[in-house]
Amino acid sequence: MYRKFTLAAFGALALLALAACTDKPQAAAAPSTDTIQLTTYKSASCGCCKLWVDHAKDSGFAVEAVDVADLNAVKNQHRIEAEFQSCHTSVSEQGYVFEGHIPAKLIRQFLQNPPADARGLAVPAMPLGSPGMEYENRFTPYQVWQLNGDGSQQVYATIDSAREQF
Repeated sequence: MYRKFTLAAFGALALLALAACTDKPQAAAAPSTDTIQLTTYKSASCGCCKLWVDHAKDSGFAVEAVDVADLNAVKNQHRIEAEFQSCHTSVSEQGYVFEGHIPAKLIRQFLQNPPADARGLAVPAMPLGSPGMEYENRFTPYQVWQLNGDGSQQVYATIDSAREQF
């Protein structure tokens, strides 16, 4: 009898501990991104673009991936200068542009409080270790650029380690 009671008590404590670990207060959490829609224009053959789309979806974004034959036309339409271009371009419902392998957490941060006159963010080229560009735990530090309406740019964030991206 004592053994059954002990087992039941430990089982109840385990359930309470599990509930405490998984039941986080919602008031402290960042606003949900599951309703934020991104349309991502990419090449059908680009594997890293698919991995970045998976990263954004895993981070709670609703992403529609659109394969296009002429990515340059998309980049021209959104005024992304050559030195800020990457392999895919995402556009929010509000019209903000997100070029390349930007960590989803920075897109969320940007959309929660868009800087005045900002058009979006860009990670030029394809930095090794950025979301979608992971390879054998290698990492190259990179900058996330803010693209402004007047054509200027400024550093929005500097990513010095892989763990800073998530």
